[in-house]
Amino acid sequence: MSLFGKVGAYLQALRHQDPLPEGFTPISECRADDIFIVGYPKSGNTWFQNLIAGVAFGVDPRWSPPALVHELVPDVHYNKHYRRYATPMFFKSHALPRPDYRRVVYLLRDGRDVMVSYRHYREVVDGEKLDLLNFVSPETDLYPCHWNEHVDAWAQNPHGAEMIVIKYEDLLREPVRQLQRFCEFAGLQRDVGHLSAVAAASSFRQLRDKEAKMGFGRTDHTFESGPFFFRRGVAGSHKDEMPADALKLFMDQARSTLQRFGYLVNSAECVQETLE
Repeated sequence: MSLFGKVGAYLQALRHQDPLPEGFTPISECRADDIFIVGYPKSGNTWFQNLIAGVAFGVDPRWSPPALVHELVPDVHYNKHYRRYATPMFFKSHALPRPDYRRVVYLLRDGRDVMVSYRHYREVVDGEKLDLLNFVSPETDLYPCHWNEHVDAWAQNPHGAEMIVIKYEDLLREPVRQLQRFCEFAGLQRDVGHLSAVAAASSFRQLRDKEAKMGFGRTDHTFESGPFFFRRGVAGSHKDEMPADALKLFMDQARSTLQRFGYLVNSAECVQETLE
């Protein structure tokens, strides 16, 4: 293509881009003190969006429209732009380590439960049945990568981000304590009563009921009645959902990562570490 042709194509592309609404910022622009809630898909990212909406912005997750939660804590993979309601701003992301992510809350969940839940989610989104054995195969191209690769990459923290880790299982077991850790990291002053109320309002049952009544709140997630984004919300779901052959294949890839972060507590080789 000639130079004039390239310029013409560029100008045409600009004309078809959505204009930036007044008062909004491109999603690619952030500040050094902004906080990114990062985790592999189905590790509690959307749950934590709701928790932040309650903790940081005082929204009652039981009654707030789902779209409001997505606006207050925008998803960097979905939103083109956002309105800055506070500084630091909070963003949801599944990304691998990036130099512009200076402050990170990493959500970590047992990879076996993750893969079961992620397969169900992809089936709903893609509209087709997926064999779990094939799904966990290292030959399968998963977004954003395979679970152990994501966890290991953030464990290395190559860009030196300020980071805390919150385990999904700890958030289920002791939500107030984990929210206290989040508040300490984010510089938020919140009393225990407020955190307890937000945790109760953001329980799996509450969020599932709200989804049934109001939907998910995003145009790319228009699930029909039946399959829900908030599906089970338990720890150990792989025990009755992951066939032995799929479990073995997954363990061949992820055993050392599971051991390193305390998910194989009965293994003699297990040395529990943290990402912090």
